[in-house]
Amino acid sequence: MGRELPALLLLGGLAAAPFIGFGEGYMLTLLARMMILAMAAVSLSFIVAGAGLVSLGHAAMLGFGAYAVVILDNLQVVDALFVLPAAILAAAGFALLTGAVAIRTSGVNFIMITLAFGQMAFFTASSLSGYGGDDGYTLYARTEVNGARLLDDRLVFHFVCLGALVFTWLLCRMLLASRFGRVLRAVRGNPMRAQALGFSPYPYRLTAYVIAGALGGAAGFLFANATEFVAPAYISWQRSGELLFMVILGGLSGLHGALLGAIGFVLLEEWLSHQWEHWRILFGVLLILAVLFLPGGLSGIPAQVGRMLRRD
Repeated sequence: MGRELPALLLLGGLAAAPFIGFGEGYMLTLLARMMILAMAAVSLSFIVAGAGLVSLGHAAMLGFGAYAVVILDNLQVVDALFVLPAAILAAAGFALLTGAVAIRTSGVNFIMITLAFGQMAFFTASSLSGYGGDDGYTLYARTEVNGARLLDDRLVFHFVCLGALVFTWLLCRMLLASRFGRVLRAVRGNPMRAQALGFSPYPYRLTAYVIAGALGGAAGFLFANATEFVAPAYISWQRSGELLFMVILGGLSGLHGALLGAIGFVLLEEWLSHQWEHWRILFGVLLILAVLFLPGGLSGIPAQVGRMLRRD
C-alpha cells in the first residue's frame, strides 16, 4: 500500500479539485483530458510493465473507441447504453485481430508491427470522408445517459472520468495481482521457462493485449465526449508515442507510475505552452533529461532521494 500512496493521494486530489479552486470550465476541461489520458496510459502500462509488450500503436485503441462514438452519432444513436459497449467492443476487436499477429513477435519486431497497425488505422480514419476525413468530425452533442444529458454538466463529467480512471487502475492492479498476472510476469521474465511449466505465453499475452485495448476504447469514448470532436490525429503514432512516454516518465515499477507520468506530462505540456511560442523544443529537452536522470521515473524519486541521503 505504501508504494500506491502517491497514486491514492493523486486520485484524492482529483476528487477534491473542483471544490478547492479548480471548478472553472477551463480547469475542469483540462482535468478531464488529464484523467482520460491517464486512463489510456494505465491500460498501456498494464501490458508494458505487466507483460513486457511495448506497443507503439496503443492510440489506435483510443481512436477506435472515439470513432465508434462518431459513427453512432452520425446514425443518431446517442445513448451510452449502446455507445459505450460499441466503443469498447470496437477497440477490443481491433486489439484481438492485430494482437493475434503481433503477439507472435517480440522486442523491436513487436514495436514495429504495432506501429504499422496503428498507422493503418490512422490512414483508414483519414480516408473516411463521410466522417470528416483529415478535417475530423464534430459531434452533434455529448452522449446521453438513459435519455438524460448528464455528461453536459462539467462537474458530472469530471467525476465520470475520475470513476473510469479509478476503475481502470483497480482492475489492472487486481489482474496483475491475480494468478493471471503472475503468469504474465513469469512469461515476461522467461517465456521458455514459463512454457516448460505448462503455461503457453501466447494466450495470456493476447488476453492482456485485448483487455488493454478494451480499456483504451473506453478512454476513447470519454475523449470523444470531452472534446466533442474526433480526428485521425487521435490515432497517429505521435499520440501512441506520448502515451508510451507517459508510462516511462512515471516509472515502470507499477501502475501508479502511469498515473503520475500522464498527469506530469499534461501539466508540463500545458504550462510550457503558455510560456513560449516554441515550447516544444524545451519540452523535448526536459523529457530527455527526465529519462537520463530519473531512471525510476517520477514514482522512483522518493527512493532516489532516500539513497542520496543515505550516502551523505
